[in-house]
Amino acid sequence: MKVIDFRYGFIFFLMFISCNWVIGAIKSQSSGEAYVTLLYGDEFLLGVRVLGKSIRDSGSTKDMVVLISDGVSQYANDLLRADGWIVEKISLLSNPNQVRPTRFWGVYTKLKVFNMTKYKKVVYLDADTIVVKSIDDLFKCGKFCANLKHSERLNSGVMVIEPSDEVFKDMMSKVTTLPSYTGGDQGFLNSYYVGFANAQVYEPNQPLDVLNSRKVPEMERLSTLYNADVGLYMLANKWMVDEKELRVIHYTLGPLKPWDWWTSWLLKPVDVWQNVRVRLQESLPGTGGGKNPRDELIPKVPAFLGGISICVCFAAALVSLGLSLVIIPRQVMPWTGLLLMYEWTFTLFFLQFGSYLHLVYQWGKAVANRAGQFRADPESLDHESGKGHQRQQSCCDVAACYYGLGMAFLAILTPVRFDGRRRPRFGVLHDICCRTSVD
Repeated sequence: MKVIDFRYGFIFFLMFISCNWVIGAIKSQSSGEAYVTLLYGDEFLLGVRVLGKSIRDSGSTKDMVVLISDGVSQYANDLLRADGWIVEKISLLSNPNQVRPTRFWGVYTKLKVFNMTKYKKVVYLDADTIVVKSIDDLFKCGKFCANLKHSERLNSGVMVIEPSDEVFKDMMSKVTTLPSYTGGDQGFLNSYYVGFANAQVYEPNQPLDVLNSRKVPEMERLSTLYNADVGLYMLANKWMVDEKELRVIHYTLGPLKPWDWWTSWLLKPVDVWQNVRVRLQESLPGTGGGKNPRDELIPKVPAFLGGISICVCFAAALVSLGLSLVIIPRQVMPWTGLLLMYEWTFTLFFLQFGSYLHLVYQWGKAVANRAGQFRADPESLDHESGKGHQRQQSCCDVAACYYGLGMAFLAILTPVRFDGRRRPRFGVLHDICCRTSVD
């Protein structure tokens, strides 16, 4: 019996070793290639989330790695992991250039992608890019691939890199000596890869036997399809390449990032980005559709309140304009009329819409008080509110009252005008009195 038990144990041991070897082989095979991006702070967090979603939507199963610095919060770290990113913390590389934009302080950190030697090939994508069609074919590109801008300068927003410890050390030794026309990493890479503009163009549709038989190129140029610049779209209001063949869109315009709400009203290509954003899963509570619970200005507000507020706002504006036209005398000087129109319209709108907001505030306070009655410790609630909150609330109410009275006083004082003898005349009221005395 003991011999039999020993044999079974030996068989189970061999099976355990074999399973571990297979799992290790699968892991090593899956980790050979990866998509990589960088995150310096939470500002570009949504961009990284949408980028990851677009990569997965393209059908890719490659690793997705995000390199984060100390400026990224733990919340962003957890959210990215929940989205499926492999999060690796790195230290920033300071920019050696004295003359540079302030925002370029840590951009040389991007060079650390060249040192990710745990992968045989990586595709780097800026956080302000989005994948619209599969780009897994980029892993067949040469040792270094990028797209040219302005015919002679490479753009570092999309790059294919074969990580090398030797190349990375060589870069670090030249960081302080090679010039950078941008003051950042992109300018340095243009100086490092001399002659890149003359490199051959990468052709992804070549037969596999041809790709395997050739010598791996040191440098290859990517088509604009892999780095379609929104800035170029703005110039002609259309893409410079076949839109159906687009692979990657790059939102390069500084203040017009796709996650800024105003950009959607200015750039048509932002629709592509927003369509991916709304499909983001709720990896953490409240993050579905690209939402961030920390950025909610008014949480848990009824949906109908926004529509009512818009209607009240427009109604108040129309009533204010109408009353201003009635109140202001028709024959005043043009500049005087314009000034009075502005002041009366603003004052009347403030009084009307402000009253509506005050009603909403009172309603919200009543709802909050009703909800607060269900707390477990009502005595502590009364104690806290009696000492601090109640006093602040009364001060706010008094301040609002004084502000309203001041605006009402200005509303009465504004339309006063004087004739040649410096006697006040009060617009329509004066005209009515004059007509009555004449009659």
